[in-house]
Amino acid sequence: MKTLEIELPTRALFGPGALNRIGELARELDFRRTLVVCDPGISEAGYYDRVARLLEDVGTLVFGYHDFSNNPDSDSIESGRAFVQSHNVDSIVGLGGGSSMDCAKGINFLLTNGGRIQDYWGYQKALLPMLPMIGVPTTAGTGSEAQSYALICDSETHVKMACGDPKAAFKVAILDPELTLTQPRAVRAAAAYDAISHVVETRVTTERTATSLDFTRKAAPCLLGSFENVMEHPDNIDVNGDMLLGAFYAGAAIEHSMLGATHACANPLTARYGTEHGVAIAHMLPHVVRWNGVVCGDEYAELATAAGLDCDREHATEMLAQRLEVLAVIGGFDTRLRTAGIEPEELPSLAADASKQWTGQFNPRPFDEIGALEIYECAY
Repeated sequence: MKTLEIELPTRALFGPGALNRIGELARELDFRRTLVVCDPGISEAGYYDRVARLLEDVGTLVFGYHDFSNNPDSDSIESGRAFVQSHNVDSIVGLGGGSSMDCAKGINFLLTNGGRIQDYWGYQKALLPMLPMIGVPTTAGTGSEAQSYALICDSETHVKMACGDPKAAFKVAILDPELTLTQPRAVRAAAAYDAISHVVETRVTTERTATSLDFTRKAAPCLLGSFENVMEHPDNIDVNGDMLLGAFYAGAAIEHSMLGATHACANPLTARYGTEHGVAIAHMLPHVVRWNGVVCGDEYAELATAAGLDCDREHATEMLAQRLEVLAVIGGFDTRLRTAGIEPEELPSLAADASKQWTGQFNPRPFDEIGALEIYECAY
């Protein structure tokens, strides 16, 4: 496997053993008192101790914060701010999946700019400089390490807030596929399917740009071409590397474009029923592809080719949707809402919630409450 170094707003170091360079990078960035944010599972797996040791070896004082869940909320962000405020930290490491990296960004907002995390819902709301951060993903999924946004759930309303600012981007992302080898199967599948959805949505979003399309096209063969393989051979370092690099590229594509109706429909499932994000995405993605197909068949044909499908434009949307359903089954998911304990009479209120989600406005087919209900009914 080749190692890579990519220079974007976020510098990315990719390759087996890349984590061993975190001490060198901390010295470059002048990390002296560092908060390491990682969830309890990552800490129990020994990754926190390893990172702390590498940082301490170069003279950095380390503090750990682990008190948050898979869907970090405003309460856990406030708790993190309260925990670290007295430690006078000058830097942050986000270690783990998207929840760890988003939590790190959220704490950074409050620690440097004050207020509540709700104050940063939207874009470019931070007026003061933020602390430098390093992102270390241990899953190939959200691509948060390549983005300036944090997704944080409001503890009172359960609405997912996208809080973004250029100052919230990681200075460096360390992409070490060795860290992804020990993922539990369910975590691997959910994260990877989420990354696939980023490829599918950024390819067609109304905000897509030449830059985002370049990243999407880099990500597509990595993710669509390797998902089945990584599920069958989870200890294969090369395939894990493809997935991790693909997730980073897909995250960079989001940074330069946006997402769409899949995420708009998935978020209410997470908010209401606690459905894990990647599972909610698997419920919705094939059906959104079919619903959007009337306006973006050419784009889906390109993705179908990247997925190894031999089809013409006329059949590309359906074949892509079917392939996404197959991948969901391989991942252990069902694409039908009826199996998730959701009653049909709940669909209209879910649709009302979905229509208010920020990402829906960037969907290639105009998306509203009526459209959301159509998609939920198709998914039922």
